[in-house]
Amino acid sequence: MVNRNLIRGLDIDEQEWEGELTLAMDGNDPAEIDWGAGDISINKVVEGKVLRIEGDFVLVDVGYKSEGMIPRNEWEEGEELPAPGEILRVLIEEVEDIEARLETATSMITLSKRKAEKIEKWLKVMETVHEGDVVTGNVTRKIKGGLLVDIGVNVFLPASQVDIRRPHDIGDYIGRTIQCEVLKIDDARRNIVVSRRALIERERADKKAQLLSTLEVGQRRKGIVKNIADFGAFVDLGGIDGLLHITDMSWGRIAHPSEMAHIDQELEVQILHIDREKEKIALGLKQKSASPWEKVADKYPVGSTHKGTVVNVMTYGAFVKLEEGIEGLVHISEMSWVKRISHPNELVHTDDEIDVMVLGINKEKQEISLGMKQCQANPWNEVANRYPPGTIVRGKVRNLTNYGAFIEIEEGIDGLLHVSDMSWTRKISHPSEVVEKGHELECRVLSVDQQRRRIALGLKQLQEDPWATDIPNKYQPGQKVTGTVTKLTNFGVFVGLENGLEGLLHISELADHKVENPEDVVKVGDQIEVKILRVDTDDRKIGLSKKRVDWTEDANGKGEEGKAKSPSDAVASASTAELKGGIGGGSGPLFKATPDE
Repeated sequence: MVNRNLIRGLDIDEQEWEGELTLAMDGNDPAEIDWGAGDISINKVVEGKVLRIEGDFVLVDVGYKSEGMIPRNEWEEGEELPAPGEILRVLIEEVEDIEARLETATSMITLSKRKAEKIEKWLKVMETVHEGDVVTGNVTRKIKGGLLVDIGVNVFLPASQVDIRRPHDIGDYIGRTIQCEVLKIDDARRNIVVSRRALIERERADKKAQLLSTLEVGQRRKGIVKNIADFGAFVDLGGIDGLLHITDMSWGRIAHPSEMAHIDQELEVQILHIDREKEKIALGLKQKSASPWEKVADKYPVGSTHKGTVVNVMTYGAFVKLEEGIEGLVHISEMSWVKRISHPNELVHTDDEIDVMVLGINKEKQEISLGMKQCQANPWNEVANRYPPGTIVRGKVRNLTNYGAFIEIEEGIDGLLHVSDMSWTRKISHPSEVVEKGHELECRVLSVDQQRRRIALGLKQLQEDPWATDIPNKYQPGQKVTGTVTKLTNFGVFVGLENGLEGLLHISELADHKVENPEDVVKVGDQIEVKILRVDTDDRKIGLSKKRVDWTEDANGKGEEGKAKSPSDAVASASTAELKGGIGGGSGPLFKATPDE
């Protein structure tokens, strides 16, 4: 059965083919040749009797008044020339003065034995070859769009029909004897189109059906590598191709299938999967040998150390080959105890040999977790001994956060300087108010949490706590001091007394009258005189009053506006009453005054 769809898809250049066919006819236009019987005329094949040989011509009687001449060079060198009386089939090429009837007229008939032979070959082929027949011929040369194949006459083999997969250079077929299927015979144009691909596909279809019926998963079959791609190799099993995927070529790592196979190589492969409906077959090469993962837990128990070779470095870690087919991942977090690594190539490179420890095995997923740092001593195990609480250390500010600064005291060992441990007296909102990134400073170790790998540092602890002695001694209840307004809030005013030491002037202590907004009374930066109401060393607060600056205290501890008391009266009153004041809360008295003796 001729595939008409295939024929319609062929790209045959009519002009090109006419030129090739004319060439095959030794220059005669096929349309002008008299292919049938009839009277003698130009371009007609007739029989003639050899008369004699004269010079470079063989004279032949073709039934004309004049003799016909065939050039002697139409016989190959060494070929025996015809004997007088021998009958030849010749083509009448040209007749001069063929209508002249005068006895003295000279007529010349040009004949061709070679062209006649070619024309009759075409006639014979046209009679004996049919569409769908299989023919054998020799590839003679390459033309535009395909090849010429000599099956007795030249026929056209389109490039798309040379093979199932189009060859890189169809010129490689020149000189080869091939079999093709006749796709189309054009009687009018006297040309034949053939296909080698159609014949191969039909043969493969027959073989494929037969082969599929005998294939089973687990079988081992020999095949020929037909094509190689980045993802694997296609292997011809004898009528059907199977895919040997790159992951099924070797238990080890390979970069490209060409490392394991090459085109036309014979391989023995194992059948892994068969999809009979889609006619797809998955093949394996590594499955012919036992998987090295079968005994991986016995050979590489968790906690054991081994030497391995780095085979690949990724952003998240490095793959290390322990043996052929066995690789593990060293995650970036398992490379160093203390170094901050942005990329694994800061520590390892491909082909490096390193020591690793097995951290975990997942046999089902064929994964091994490895560690590099576990092969080294953990410096955090000695941190508690090297930096006991109270130790003064020097380090560099590595990073700032809202809650403090990280100080690197040695490579990979950071301590946290919390904002609350930066100053005894100042209220620090952000660590940048005290330290800057990159600065070196001294701190005192406050605590070490070895398990959580944390060190707490203090800056203010390098000095004595002024709230223990200095502040209570310097600022006592009832004392008048001058300070600067540093901050206004809806509940009062903060007044700076010295070096970051502040006291709170509650809104109720600003004036005798009720104050809705502290800004109505004072402004930031104002110098004001205040009276100390209380000093809370536990909460580290100083309570202040502005309205009581000129007040005196009565026996009940209540201030009397405009009435001054003598020192002895004040002491007497204080002896029977508790000092109060502060921010208007109910926290109770902080101090009790005792009379001087």
